Amino acid sequence: MSTIVSPDLTANCAGIITPNPFWLASAPPTNSGDQIMRAFDAGWGGAVWKTLGQPIQNVSSRFGGLHYRGTRGIGFNNIELITDRPVETNLREIAEVKRRYPKHGVIVSLMVESRDEWQDLIKRSIDAGADGLELNFGCPHGMCERGMGSAVGQEPKLNETITSWAAEFSTIPVLVKLTPNVDNIVPHGLAAQRGGADGVSLINTIKSVIGIDIDNFVPLPKVDGRSTNGGYCGPAVKPIALHMVSSLGRAPEFNLPISGIGGISNWRDAVEFILLGSSSVQVCTEVMLRGYRVVEDMIEGLTEYMRRQGFANLGEMVGRAVPNLSEWGDLDLNHETVAKINPTSCIGCQACVVACHDGAHQCIHPAEDKSVRVPVVDESECVGCNLCEIVCPVPGCITMEEVDNGFAPASWNQHAEEGLTLRPKKGVHT
Repeated sequence: MSTIVSPDLTANCAGIITPNPFWLASAPPTNSGDQIMRAFDAGWGGAVWKTLGQPIQNVSSRFGGLHYRGTRGIGFNNIELITDRPVETNLREIAEVKRRYPKHGVIVSLMVESRDEWQDLIKRSIDAGADGLELNFGCPHGMCERGMGSAVGQEPKLNETITSWAAEFSTIPVLVKLTPNVDNIVPHGLAAQRGGADGVSLINTIKSVIGIDIDNFVPLPKVDGRSTNGGYCGPAVKPIALHMVSSLGRAPEFNLPISGIGGISNWRDAVEFILLGSSSVQVCTEVMLRGYRVVEDMIEGLTEYMRRQGFANLGEMVGRAVPNLSEWGDLDLNHETVAKINPTSCIGCQACVVACHDGAHQCIHPAEDKSVRVPVVDESECVGCNLCEIVCPVPGCITMEEVDNGFAPASWNQHAEEGLTLRPKKGVHT
């Protein structure tokens, strides 16, 4: 594998070219020109302006957090709506940002109702110097009750119609921000494609209730003793976002660029989205929790990864993992792995024993000699489920090693259609 001395991080997402693929998502961190200019100084390549529309009155309080076992928050919830600042003020600041930072991407998020309103706001955004537009079809609270946001995103025909308006009125790239509050993202991506979108961004936040004040019986966050469902984001939503991005990346009829969003907290997360088909990545929650400077580590980490893997530019990375996704029925049922415990690094905590006995296949046991701290794996019963590796507190102590069992590869579909032989089942106790 060749080593690239200086990989090119320049991103091109739907014709929007930015110095790197790291964009701020439309949210509180992009509420004003001052914020976005400070973000560009920190290293962000682009920013999606907090959604413009008819300014509204937001509530107080607005945010809620999900903490797991006292750790740093893994989930975040907000009931804030679009900008509460005048459109004229936002447009003036957009123009100033583009004047000072001409090489950075300024994408303006929009959400209005009528065709005339869309035409007017699109023209004014373009006149202010926007590099692209993002149609907010994803907001899962407040705006959807008014017929906007996810109320549009959940209806492919509405999505297609309003996207076609934007495509007609716009002279710059149009991205459609998709809602995850659907059972299958592909029809909604295809609706945006039929409407003439230049790309899509996903996911928006997930409809949620973050928690309850169990002493006062009020959902969170509290607004004068009441609350409502909000939008869920943060690290906990990343697997859902990756699934939806990959669903579009795999769909043969879908051919638009993707801006990936959802729980991106570090450079590794960003790489995962890019490998599944994203040309840019958008970040919100991590910035809200840690500030704009998180992008420094993201840029450094991505650069080193590309250098190590031999990627000269981002285009060589985009979608590289997509061919390795398949349907369950096409997986090799004769592939076999078993758990191996490194006796040198094992601390004898027995977490793997408890997990295996209570939650898996009862194949890891304490050593018969009580003076030996390392558990014993019964490979004849181990099904390679990975649970022991997941619960082990020592990185790399437990690994899943492939077994050469002598059986030829065979999927469930092949077995059903061609009668190929499957290896004997393990983990079946008699």
